[in-house]
Amino acid sequence: MRYYLTGSITGLLAALLLATTAQAQAPAEGLSPTLAAIKKAHAVKLGYRESSPPFSFLDQAGRPIGYSLELCEAIVEDIGIEVDDPQLKIEYVKVTSDDRIPAVVDGKIDLECGSTTANAERRKQVAFSPLMFVAGTKLMVPKTTTGTAPTDFKGKTVVVTKGTTNEQAMHAVDKKFNLGLNIVVSPDHEQSYQMLVDGKADAFATDDILLSGLIARHKSQDKFRVVGDYLSYDPYGIMFRKGEKQLSDVVERTFRRLGSNRDLIPLYNKWFVARLPTGERMGVSISPQLEESFKVLDDSAGGTN
Repeated sequence: MRYYLTGSITGLLAALLLATTAQAQAPAEGLSPTLAAIKKAHAVKLGYRESSPPFSFLDQAGRPIGYSLELCEAIVEDIGIEVDDPQLKIEYVKVTSDDRIPAVVDGKIDLECGSTTANAERRKQVAFSPLMFVAGTKLMVPKTTTGTAPTDFKGKTVVVTKGTTNEQAMHAVDKKFNLGLNIVVSPDHEQSYQMLVDGKADAFATDDILLSGLIARHKSQDKFRVVGDYLSYDPYGIMFRKGEKQLSDVVERTFRRLGSNRDLIPLYNKWFVARLPTGERMGVSISPQLEESFKVLDDSAGGTN
């Protein structure tokens, strides 16, 4: 009889221990891998770019700021609700155009808050938020340059930033028109810009809004201009890990919340129309296409139809 009681008590204690452990683990087990990791760490890792104004760049004190980062910070608020941790910390992690996708895939960052084109090729590896901007490849050239079309740069040197869709666009244009371009690759936008400043390139090819941002930031409107027709179409989105529906739903929910509260257009104007915290002004009004995309996210106005 004593053995029976001892065995029963032992079994009961074991069952209680298992139940307690299961209850403690239940919240994390109900979360997708990224959200579970965020809950465990009490922090969200945001990938930022150093020289992609006004999307993601550094202020005078070296702190990451920008339109994309503010969108990501709004997503962090909703992640906090999802994982039941409203006091989540934000860890800022520097990424480049070349290593940003591996950083997402490998878990180095949870959200990439930069100026990344959401195209079909990249969607094979990562997921994207709803549209946050539309850009396209153009050329930055010295104001003394008379050429505006790619064919005007036959045999010339064009710098591109490594790992960008602009690099692919310039190779496609070069092949299509048999231009014999000398396409050189730089690690980031700032260094690409510097190559143009130093006369080591005849043109710098990247998204038009980033070119305008660099010109504004360096106050070089009297030295450089953005020319030509669009050589590519580049819709931007916040990047995160693929295959996590729960995380994707949180990101979508954030954009719809901002859309329904009519926050997206004022947020756009803050970074693209008004004077930036660093002093420069972009002066780029929202395009009709992007404005319409934001309206579609407004659930209160029937935007899901």
